[in-house]
Amino acid sequence: MKLIRFGQINNEKPGVQLSNGNKIDVSGFGEDYTEHFFESDGLNRLEKWLKANEKECPTIAEDTRLGSPICRPSKIVCVGLNYAKHAAESGMQIPKEPVLFFKATSSIIGPNDTVILPKGSTKSDWEVELAIVIGKKASYVSEEDALDYVAGYVLHNDISERAFQLEREGQWVKGKSCDTFAPLGPFLATKEEIKDPNNLNLWLKLNGEMMQNSSTTDFVFNVQEVISYISQFMTLLPGDVISTGTPFGVGLGLTPPMYLKEGDVMELGIEGLGISKQNVIDYKA
Repeated sequence: MKLIRFGQINNEKPGVQLSNGNKIDVSGFGEDYTEHFFESDGLNRLEKWLKANEKECPTIAEDTRLGSPICRPSKIVCVGLNYAKHAAESGMQIPKEPVLFFKATSSIIGPNDTVILPKGSTKSDWEVELAIVIGKKASYVSEEDALDYVAGYVLHNDISERAFQLEREGQWVKGKSCDTFAPLGPFLATKEEIKDPNNLNLWLKLNGEMMQNSSTTDFVFNVQEVISYISQFMTLLPGDVISTGTPFGVGLGLTPPMYLKEGDVMELGIEGLGISKQNVIDYKA
């Protein structure tokens, strides 16, 4: 299945994108895509419900706004420097263990919503990433069992303010958590839709120019390793998001560096996970 949420900001409804591309409203199912939905076998329950009720579900107009395909999760855990070439362009060593940081869930927006450069921003950057959505509570998970804990996968633009992230004291979270810095979607593809998450093309264009074009085959730590590793340090809850890192081609790594400005347009995609597009504007008080 492909899960979507649609409608006005903060008033989204649950939907499903069908195999033919049509989108339907599944509000009649009676649940949004929350932590409770995932932990209570919601995916299987929704699939069964659709078999009996799909024909009665209203169609969603193509021009309808899409929100994040999941409700605000308990946390977004990100993996830094998880592609060797990205580590090199950032001037950092390839890590011996996954580099972890958090991203505030208040930064989540829909896949095609406007990105607002934060007050005082001088070095906001783009990062196409594969994100994992956890399907059930995960603690001390083995690599062999890791995929059993996956609900699905989603496209994520891990937008980052590099000056906040790297030039200010403390942890990276400051440069990662600004409002609008986590566009998710267009849809969550359940795990059976993605045959091998460790072999997916991912790309990002800025104003029509290809900036990132790589594959998750270049992971330093693959999906199973990342889930298992994180679960040794914290309990992952249903609906939680793990963002697995970005490949080379970010603005920080260019010579000279190049950063986002008002009027820019980012378009990005991952094989099997659709395409998103964000216009960029400056913060206005």
